[in-house]
Amino acid sequence: MEAQLMHSVTDGVATIVISHPAKRNAMTAAMWRDLPGLLAGLAADPEVRVLVLTGAGATFCAGADISSLTGDEDPQRLAVAAEEALAAFPKPVLAAIRGYCVGGGSQLAAACDLRFAEEGASFGVTPAKLGIVYAASSTRRLAALVGPAAAKHLLFSADLIDAERALRVGLVDELLPAGELDKRVAEFARTLVSRSQLTQAAAKEFVGGRTDRDAYWAEQARGSGDTAEGVAAFLERRAPRFEWTVPGA
Repeated sequence: MEAQLMHSVTDGVATIVISHPAKRNAMTAAMWRDLPGLLAGLAADPEVRVLVLTGAGATFCAGADISSLTGDEDPQRLAVAAEEALAAFPKPVLAAIRGYCVGGGSQLAAACDLRFAEEGASFGVTPAKLGIVYAASSTRRLAALVGPAAAKHLLFSADLIDAERALRVGLVDELLPAGELDKRVAEFARTLVSRSQLTQAAAKEFVGGRTDRDAYWAEQARGSGDTAEGVAAFLERRAPRFEWTVPGA
């Protein structure tokens, strides 16, 4: 089957599926190049409130397909550009992980906001196997997730760790029994769709370390109507209907 990024939008949830079955969903150069543009389109779609990233079949992503590179293409540059575009997506991003999440796959997973994994998944950060200097931005993101010691263990050894250890160190947020991953991710995505996108977008910036836009978000809150709607819904004991969307969407 053709290596490709497939996507769909249903009930406010966009899903991107990494599909390259012949190579355990390894990302080709074309797939790395295509991801930022695909993300930009979904970010601009007002119907999209949550994004789920997953892999086709039994694997999330086993890294980069080095054989797909041509000429002077730098695989790390392509991977980092895609990773940064994913991290900058202005709406909540969930990774649904089963099987191998290795190399470039771990970069993509780390760039998501939350990671849900199925029992039996394996994780690895593998540049030390290839003599590659892992990008500073990717290293900082990994260390922010798992802490300095766990990040060094992963980077120094390039060893795979199981899903249980990934959960313990913070690389995974929830670990699900076999057969329960898709159900849980869909359930959580529906919860996020029902919440205030204003709250989520501001929280994503603040948690990410951006602290220079307090005034901007205060202005957005005043003009959004989300607070009034949330209070009214609470008093009327009904589900809120939040209408604020990311500017440009």
